[in-house]
Amino acid sequence: MFHRSCLVVIFALVLTLTAASEQQAPNNPTPSPAIPDTPAGHTFKAWFDSFNSGERTLIDAYIHKYDPDKSVDREMQFRSMTGGFVLLQIMKSEPLRLEFLVKERVSETRAIGKFDVKPGDPAMVASFGLRALPPGTSVADLNSKIDAATRARVIDGAIANLNESYVFPETAKKMEEAVRARQKNGAYDSITDGDDFARMLTENFQEVSHDKHLRVDFSAARTPEMPSGPPSADAVAQYRKQMERVNCGFNKIEILEGNVGYLKFDFFADPDVCGPTAVAAMNFLANMDAIIFDLRENGGGDPKMIALVSSYLFDTRTHLNDLWTRKGDSTDQYWTLPYVPGKRLDGKPAFVLTSKDTFSGAEEFSYNLKNLKRATIVGETTGGGAHPVNGHRIDDHFMIGVPFARAINPVSKTNWEGTGVQPDIRVPAADALTTAQKLAAEKPSPN
Repeated sequence: MFHRSCLVVIFALVLTLTAASEQQAPNNPTPSPAIPDTPAGHTFKAWFDSFNSGERTLIDAYIHKYDPDKSVDREMQFRSMTGGFVLLQIMKSEPLRLEFLVKERVSETRAIGKFDVKPGDPAMVASFGLRALPPGTSVADLNSKIDAATRARVIDGAIANLNESYVFPETAKKMEEAVRARQKNGAYDSITDGDDFARMLTENFQEVSHDKHLRVDFSAARTPEMPSGPPSADAVAQYRKQMERVNCGFNKIEILEGNVGYLKFDFFADPDVCGPTAVAAMNFLANMDAIIFDLRENGGGDPKMIALVSSYLFDTRTHLNDLWTRKGDSTDQYWTLPYVPGKRLDGKPAFVLTSKDTFSGAEEFSYNLKNLKRATIVGETTGGGAHPVNGHRIDDHFMIGVPFARAINPVSKTNWEGTGVQPDIRVPAADALTTAQKLAAEKPSPN
């Protein structure tokens, strides 16, 4: 599951910054840069044109041809948030790589993108990342290179944070040994791009730990100091505005045939801000005969929101999960709430839809309900991340997310780290909803 501080990273990655009016003069538009006639350029143009069209069929066709691991629903949601992009600059062009600068159509937010493709026809996507840039970031900042001193400082800082906080100290030492060996052999000497260096360190750490929560991140702009203690009023206001813009992750709610409720949400937000949205959703479904939670694109979030939503499914106080933290050797327990606004759904059949992209807190929700025999899990084995993470600033441009604790389920006495949550009914993610609907129809209606 994600620790609260990690939610900031999620929303930065999906460019959820405050919207502003686009200021481009309508009668004198700036010409778009030419997209290079290269394999990377061709694939990038296919993405750019389909994404900007906003047409689901075109985006779906692009994904099937060039990037089949991408989610159509998630891409459509991202498109609605940004309004599409204006291409400002091609920053670097190689046959299999393109770096570019874009601006959201609905705001002044700019983002740098890096697009790598595999050799072949078509040239399929190997990796594609977009990173929002803080206001005031210059092109010179984006073009700056990292040197040997920076690489050494980042490696030292990352290893120090792992040794201090990583949930398994012995694994932290093994990660240090592996990266130090690569450093000694000159594996990092030729890397001058910050994103590439962060990506390689992440891969090297994960090769040892197999911990998908652990990652190193780079920002061309200066990385702010990591806050300690409660967030500031400005940070809370910004978070609230971000959550309003994406409806706290609640994506879709409807009544299906047979009086079955359907709720799709894509992360578990902080209930101090998003509790009213969750309560409204659950109350909308209060009179359903069964409920389907769609977590196929849910990447996790706050364990307190997991407890709030889960509380509607139980009529007595129920132990959901524990979190053991390495520092201080302390354990926090998570239980259902003694009171929730509105009616509970206890006794109503519940189904949880999962995919390989279901991760972290969404896995906890699924794992808790499966072990308590409160829901039927339908779909694919989930991603396998059970360690909450805290962000640590390394220097002005690099940070590392360090998993600092582990989940301990009160029933199984273990968790889903590295294995994922196994579904009760195994079907492809695309078939999970129709399968759950059939199962719900077979359940006897509650009195």
